[in-house]
Amino acid sequence: MAFADRKRAGWPTKVASNTYMSSAPLTLERTINLYPLTNYTFGTKDPLYEKDSSVQARFQRMKDEFDKIGMRRSVEGVLIVHEHGLPHILLLQLGTTFFKLPGGELNPGEDQVDGLKRLLTETLGRQDGAPMDWVIEDTIGNWWRPNFDPPQYPYTPAHITRPKEHKRLFMVQLPEKALFAVPRNYKLVAAPLFELYDNSTGYGPIISSLPQTLSRFNFIYN
Repeated sequence: MAFADRKRAGWPTKVASNTYMSSAPLTLERTINLYPLTNYTFGTKDPLYEKDSSVQARFQRMKDEFDKIGMRRSVEGVLIVHEHGLPHILLLQLGTTFFKLPGGELNPGEDQVDGLKRLLTETLGRQDGAPMDWVIEDTIGNWWRPNFDPPQYPYTPAHITRPKEHKRLFMVQLPEKALFAVPRNYKLVAAPLFELYDNSTGYGPIISSLPQTLSRFNFIYN
């Protein structure tokens, strides 16, 4: 079989050197320290209410803001503890069936890490106002909302040129011990990874994907 003329077929005649290769060392094993759930104290504080009274109102506000400032940017933190040697993720529970990661919307122009620290303090910070030393680690996920409705995807669909929301998930390295204050209208629960796995019916697509997302980390059980 004859080979096609590469030059005529549009093939490169010379392989260019990869100028985009990073000189940083490759991290083959990323470790995260986990501490027992019993190391943490959980108090309560004033309720923290959503900005919108309904899902319909939420998407209407998103649409109004999109026309003025563009795509909404959101950040959420993944906080992990262990219980009986099993990793558990801290989730906020509202009512009986709604679960969410701590976080929320960024202000226009706000840095993502600074914004996440602000939102974590607003949600779980101590009631006495003592500073919280949040250690934000790796980005572990990016999700996009293509339209003004609930579905979100870990990619931008091909036909979407202007996503309505970009949500970024960050690993948060918890200290060995800490005091958290939970808004009275929420309940803080520790959900084991095995319960979240493939359970989008109970936790939604983002939270139920965390077991796969976190599998690249090597957990150190302290």
